[in-house]
Amino acid sequence: MTQNENKIPVAMLIIDVINDFNFPEAPLLLKTSAPIAEKISKLKKRAKKEGIPVIYVNDNFGQWQSDKQKLVEYCMQQDGGEFVKKLQPDDDDYFVIKPKHSGFFSTPLSTLLNDLNVLTLIICGVAGNICVLFTANDAYMRGFDIYAPSDCTASNIEEDNERALILMKKTLDADISLSEELDLTAIIEQANKSKQRKIY
Repeated sequence: MTQNENKIPVAMLIIDVINDFNFPEAPLLLKTSAPIAEKISKLKKRAKKEGIPVIYVNDNFGQWQSDKQKLVEYCMQQDGGEFVKKLQPDDDDYFVIKPKHSGFFSTPLSTLLNDLNVLTLIICGVAGNICVLFTANDAYMRGFDIYAPSDCTASNIEEDNERALILMKKTLDADISLSEELDLTAIIEQANKSKQRKIY
């Protein structure tokens, strides 16, 4: 068995939760995002117990010269500091900076997922109708199986978030079950059984 075959073929992507919330719609997004912080945190802990790698995919909010820790510290000092504090990355988490909406556009995410031998993605974060949706769309086109737990994503307007989730379910074949309903062991087993050739 090769080293690649020993890797868990599932990864958890956490999108734009390290956020300075410095934009006109920020108060709305902070309000709708508050309930998902604990949900994402609990799901992340469960994922890590199963050996699932956690990858933060994040804008840098103009802080191009900052490393991960400096970006986290900067965002914790902004209006959404309490939200960021609950979801800050651990030392062994991966951290990818994205310049645009999709986590795949002009980033090393595809290369990282290929190196980790990942076939299935659990996608969480903000905003559900923009960066989460765009990332899920690009993941689908690359052949990944997608889980987008409906209680782990938020948008400025709740109705927009619901529409985005429905779109992911119908168009991207995403599972949008609640995070507590996800059987991570079964998801890993299913990914291990998958023989479908993935396109990165």
